[in-house]
Amino acid sequence: MIHELIAEFMGTALMIVFGVGVHCCTVLKGTKYRGSGHLFAITTWGFGITISLFIFGNVCINPAMVLAQCLLGNLPWMDLLPYSIAEVLGGIVASIIVWIMYADHFKASENEIAPITIRNLFSTSPGIRNLPRNFFVEFLDTFIFISGILAMSSIKTPGVMPIGVGLLVWSIGMGLGGTTGFAMNLARDMGPRIAHAILPIANKANSDWQYGIIVPGIAPFLGAACSALFMHCFFGID
Repeated sequence: MIHELIAEFMGTALMIVFGVGVHCCTVLKGTKYRGSGHLFAITTWGFGITISLFIFGNVCINPAMVLAQCLLGNLPWMDLLPYSIAEVLGGIVASIIVWIMYADHFKASENEIAPITIRNLFSTSPGIRNLPRNFFVEFLDTFIFISGILAMSSIKTPGVMPIGVGLLVWSIGMGLGGTTGFAMNLARDMGPRIAHAILPIANKANSDWQYGIIVPGIAPFLGAACSALFMHCFFGID
């Protein structure tokens, strides 16, 4: 159990180092790749998740996936809370690491970049705030995401799963990510959001807990639950 929890922590942390790192890299003043855009960022998220899965193997790195595996009987229900906590902690620690890496760039950006933009380097936010629609988007994104991973789980060829998940993230980000930032993962959003709240960032924006809890917090669990039931009932996937 301890080994699995450490793997979830470290796997999630590596994913967040790549993800929050690329947002800092494309936005903060003085970085070499500033202004590279969303394609650069989404591709890095996809590749980062692939690398994390190659290193740490059969990890969930997502509380929504943990829920899906519990519903399918692949994990005991007693694992849901500790796995999720380990993943959120991984997101917090990784975000702090990224902040340390880019500390000079955060300082250089203090008077140029809006506080909300700085917050959005860490956590997701909607392009247009409409909580019911934002919730639906995150629900649907997660449903597609978890369904795709469960479908790929039946392919036993080595290397297919990590590469496939990376391509799935890339596709969802490009096709569906422009409205909410496609969190699909409580740990991906809540961990960095908590880190932003506790870090000594100048002129800090509020953490927008209402959005963080309702949309990237709750919607992915509902999407994962519906995905697990659909994939089991329609395709017989366990």
